[in-house]
Amino acid sequence: MKKQLLALCTSLGLLLTACSGTPAAPQAAQPAPATSASESPAAPAAPTEKAEILVSAAASLTDALNELKSTFEADNPGITVSYNFGSSGKLAQQIGQGAPSDVFLSASAKDMNGLEEKQLITKDTRQDFTKNDLVLITGASSSVTIDSFEKLTDASLKHIAVGEPETVPAGRYAKEVMDTLKIGDSVKDRLVYGSDVRQVLTFVESGNAEVGIVYASDALISKNVKVLATAKSEWHKPIVYPGAVVAASEHADAAKTFLSYLTSDKGKEILKKYGFQ
Repeated sequence: MKKQLLALCTSLGLLLTACSGTPAAPQAAQPAPATSASESPAAPAAPTEKAEILVSAAASLTDALNELKSTFEADNPGITVSYNFGSSGKLAQQIGQGAPSDVFLSASAKDMNGLEEKQLITKDTRQDFTKNDLVLITGASSSVTIDSFEKLTDASLKHIAVGEPETVPAGRYAKEVMDTLKIGDSVKDRLVYGSDVRQVLTFVESGNAEVGIVYASDALISKNVKVLATAKSEWHKPIVYPGAVVAASEHADAAKTFLSYLTSDKGKEILKKYGFQ
């Protein structure tokens, strides 16, 4: 019995020793195999920001800008352009009243100056991008034969179409010409006012006015009118077209890209095609 008891105690002691032994340390994690820089997965590229810009532009630019839209958008994926055409004065008023716009393209310095004085354009983006001439037109099949602005006093002319001088730069330039030639009083009762220069063109095309005063670029795009005379540059202020990014634009970078394109070789080529200088 003593031998059996001793054997039992010895077995119990060995079992307790085995249970209380220090466990083996866990095997350290093996580092992942090194990957060369050329094998590293590239970070996902940031998506190109898409922007739709609204360009408020003088009505005389309609045809040129419509053609420029397609080439600009093809060369600048992600940017789309829409237009708001009208008289420069009315467009400036709209911007001044908070109407959304990203770019303003004016047919006169005066309307752009007004927005700049109110800090409604980004001054350092302003630039003159083209020029124009003022011409006297009549219908393509008209029998009117006068060959100078001085002859607007001819009594046979019952209706002389011009832009509204307060809001239409072409009308403002026309008034300057008539004031310089001192014929304003003799023709004032025969003047028919258009809301923009394209309406003046329409008045002459339709025969509602025997003659009209528009830009050379407007006369060029119409097959229904012919030019009778071109005003001398000293008769009116220079006809320059300034453009600028609107200060409140939410897409200023895209707006700057559009202005740069307008003054690029492609932009100049399109403007020249439509009669601008």
